[in-house]
Amino acid sequence: MKRLRPYLLLSACLLVSAWANADFRIEDIRVEGLQRISAGTVFNYLPVSVGSTISPQDYPDIIRALFQTGFFTDVSLEREDNVLVVTVTERPAIAEIEITGNRDISTDDLKRALQDIGLAEGRVFDRALLDKLEQELLNQYYSRGKYAVRIDTEVQPLPRNRVAINLDISEGVAARIRQINIVGNQTFEDDELLDEFQLSTTGMFSFLTRDDQYSRQLLTADLEALRSFYLDRGYLKFNIDSTQVSITPDRRDIYITINITEGDRYTVSEVRLVGDLIVPEEELRQLITIGPGDTFSRSALAEITQQISDRLGDEGYAFANVNTVPELDETANTVALTFAVDPGSRVYVRRIDFKGNIKTHDEVLRREMRQAESAWFSTRDVNRSKTRLERLAYLEQVDVETPPVPGTTDQVDLVFNVTERPSGSVIFGIGYGQEAGILVNTSLNQSNFLGTGNQVSFTFNNSQTNTIYSFSYNNPYYTLDGVSRGFRVFYRETDAGESNVADFLTDRFGAQINYGIPTDEFDFLRGGLGFEGLTVKTTTTTPVEIIEFLEEQGDDYLNFILEGSWARDSRNRAIFADRGTLNRVAAEITLPGSDAEYYKLDYQHRSYFPLTRSLTFSLGSELGYGKSYGDLEELPFFENYFAGGLRTVRGYRSNTLGPRYESNNEPRGGSFKVVGNAELIFPVPFMRDSRSLRLATFMDVGNVFASTSAFEVNELRYSLGVSAMWLSPIGPLAVSLAAPLNDQDDDETENFQFSFGVPF
Repeated sequence: MKRLRPYLLLSACLLVSAWANADFRIEDIRVEGLQRISAGTVFNYLPVSVGSTISPQDYPDIIRALFQTGFFTDVSLEREDNVLVVTVTERPAIAEIEITGNRDISTDDLKRALQDIGLAEGRVFDRALLDKLEQELLNQYYSRGKYAVRIDTEVQPLPRNRVAINLDISEGVAARIRQINIVGNQTFEDDELLDEFQLSTTGMFSFLTRDDQYSRQLLTADLEALRSFYLDRGYLKFNIDSTQVSITPDRRDIYITINITEGDRYTVSEVRLVGDLIVPEEELRQLITIGPGDTFSRSALAEITQQISDRLGDEGYAFANVNTVPELDETANTVALTFAVDPGSRVYVRRIDFKGNIKTHDEVLRREMRQAESAWFSTRDVNRSKTRLERLAYLEQVDVETPPVPGTTDQVDLVFNVTERPSGSVIFGIGYGQEAGILVNTSLNQSNFLGTGNQVSFTFNNSQTNTIYSFSYNNPYYTLDGVSRGFRVFYRETDAGESNVADFLTDRFGAQINYGIPTDEFDFLRGGLGFEGLTVKTTTTTPVEIIEFLEEQGDDYLNFILEGSWARDSRNRAIFADRGTLNRVAAEITLPGSDAEYYKLDYQHRSYFPLTRSLTFSLGSELGYGKSYGDLEELPFFENYFAGGLRTVRGYRSNTLGPRYESNNEPRGGSFKVVGNAELIFPVPFMRDSRSLRLATFMDVGNVFASTSAFEVNELRYSLGVSAMWLSPIGPLAVSLAAPLNDQDDDETENFQFSFGVPF
């Protein structure tokens, strides 16, 4: 009987095994091991359900489906009678993430990167994702030149199946470029080539520009700049053979070696224009600025093809294709150029849409359009429409898209994506300007009133110089043709002595209505009619000359003023423009019968010339001339021009240039003003796209004279300096540091000048 027991046990095991491996119909499913995840979540991912018939071959698929959720570290299946038992071990949840030691990359940026890959507080922890993040962080720091960076990761278990992740980053010191070697250049010196690079060895301003920190992306850009340098000078066979970047064992110094082959210089032997030209060939040939005998230039070819494409775009061929086909003669080192023109289909604009205008009415934007719906697409009109939108004070950015209309080959939609800037402000603030003194400012301004594009403003300013109350309203589209209408009422008290001129007081009040008429796309005429009441008061320190004038002419005036102006404005933006020109001529005359009869003529010019993508050269000038008529013998002293200060000739105290009163040597001003300046405008480092902050180096020249006959060139004053302008959220800020170049003994100089909270 004892000998039979082993056989009975073996038989029982075989029966159990056969039962476990047999197909069965699921009568119930039980999930064990859950802590945070609900059973319903598991049921949603299970590929089987109650009532399903499964076999052992189905088990791997069930386990694989649960593993793919990423919720579990272990999954097992058991059978109890006809019940499927799923036993799981959950991955821990992330309770907290702590990051220390980081300086170059902010904690917020790091946590956003963690969240993007699925590592965030409350989510399931996956060690593989953390390893991936560590490698990505290393790459980020390497791109910043920090090759000695070390990242220590600690995963600390917490109760209730949770973990805390600690990232301890030791960034180390950024490796510096010690040397850049170019090997193979015969025609150009190393210094000339390296001037094209953004990367550089350590210099005086490297601590600001960081141009001595190696970056793979910057090196790629520099290599392309080097290639363009040679291709723009005719070296068609130029080649970069290899590039080596080596780092010293201490990971502090980097050496870059670039091996190049210059090849021969090629000149143009012939220029041909072929294809379906659409417009007269002579017109297109005028756009080709390269000819036989000229040195080959890749950038010139790119500019020519763009010009031809734009010209065809003006005729409706929005997707014209212009290819340049070069034919090389390696014996003569010449190249024949063929511009092949394929205009494609003529394209019509089906619909113009606007996106992003939450407040501004659609019609306010649509009235700026120069491209019409159901008309031929015109590159010139689309670009002009974009510029007109950019010039609106309540739009910050404008982008244009031209998606094709589905199912057609000759229609596009025009989509303007606009970003609105706050158009209204209620301001109560205190500022200071060296011209205006302490300023208390309360204003309600709305440049886009109720989304209509109309401007409404109420202002109260109180400074040492002026107390101003004013209300103004302007409708830029009083008529559908773009005729504007506005009006203004004001009251102003002025203490002239606080603005560095002779000591006297004035009280002014008045009202004005004005109209503006556009004569074409860039020209604008404006006219206005109003009246002004003026009372002049003296003090104990008022110059004798002013007292004598008031005794003879009186101290109360009621003047009826007629104003007119013409402006031609092709600037791309009204604020912080970087290309285009503004010319403005204005005239003001008090009508006959006014108590003070005089007229004033003013001219303003400003041009912007883009030198590079980030550098702009600007030239500006102002001329002013005034003269009396009728009973007055000279322009009234309270209408004189002044110069000096932030708005005219920086480096000289505001309003102090020009003639002075003989009785007390205080600035008198004059009836003739001459001001000019030149500026090299550049962006703030690391803020190249900022439209609210601008730096410039400048040279100013100017003065005021008693009359045109008193003008002398050697009496002009010059200054040289740097300036910054910032449209801050709490008010405009202007700062300049200037050195007068030819100041005289009587001149009042002021090297540092600033204005905050005062319009400039």
